[in-house]
Amino acid sequence: MKITHTLAIVLRQFYLMRGSLSRVLPLFVWAGIDIVLWGFITKYLNSFISSGFNFVPSLLGAVLLWDFLIRVMQGVTMTFFEDVWSRNFLNIFATALSISEYLMGLVLSSIATSSIGLVVMVVLATALFGLSFLVYGVMLVPFFLVLFMCGIALGILGSSMVLRLGPPAEWFVWPIPAIVSPFVGVFYPLEYCSFVYLVKTLGPCGSRWSGC
Repeated sequence: MKITHTLAIVLRQFYLMRGSLSRVLPLFVWAGIDIVLWGFITKYLNSFISSGFNFVPSLLGAVLLWDFLIRVMQGVTMTFFEDVWSRNFLNIFATALSISEYLMGLVLSSIATSSIGLVVMVVLATALFGLSFLVYGVMLVPFFLVLFMCGIALGILGSSMVLRLGPPAEWFVWPIPAIVSPFVGVFYPLEYCSFVYLVKTLGPCGSRWSGC
């Protein structure tokens, strides 16, 4: 693997973004909107809690971490989609670029783009809603590491779906974070999204059906 080949993918993405405001704004606009929206929701929920429980680190922190995963995934897929939309794969296959070098270029591009969104989210959450990452302690490091690796995996999965099924399969990629989120405990403990809990709660013989 040659680092120059990998950096060429990153450099191509940089040139695309430098000349297009429509590619730059989504890096932080949607992340900022999510933080502001959920930040006000957490403030609203705090006004109904008399026990002193603070929704900001639990709910707003979950939104921030999950948004980070989404930005990482989209960083991979958007770089890949640029080649799909511009029909550039013929040029890539004609070069000496290997698959591993191309994937590494997608990952590095994702690191750069997701870092921009992460910085914006952290600044807004800290300045406007008082979210302090000190409450998470050292666990914040494995949190971000696991989310980063999962985002990269989902991005590669989405790219492989489009590569296998064709450009129309792009619409299978965008809902992936929404489909995964109910089963990974983003906003609630994992025991509440387990299969056993769903069967007991929603099934015909569950706890809500006394006449079964």
